[in-house]
Amino acid sequence: MLAKKDLEKLAELSHMELKPAEEEKLLKDLGAVLDHFEELKTVKTDGVTPMTGGTDLKNVFRDDEEGGGLPGDIAKGEFPEKERDYLKVPPVFPGEAD
Repeated sequence: MLAKKDLEKLAELSHMELKPAEEEKLLKDLGAVLDHFEELKTVKTDGVTPMTGGTDLKNVFRDDEEGGGLPGDIAKGEFPEKERDYLKVPPVFPGEAD
């Protein structure tokens, strides 16, 4: 069973403020979920082949290589505004000061 201090710690970690009524309902609901997992532990799974997913596909990533994209001087030349050695971008939000 989930203790009230455990729930308080979870609420603190998730930056939630719970009212007393919410605490009681959440304690009950989380307790039911944990009880269900305890019940699942009792299921006999001997002889059942584990499933690892529905596909044999694997992620294939290429190695990072230096370079690619536009060379720095070309990219800087295409940029509309520069200030000192920085590329200047327009404000994101209207009314922002430069």
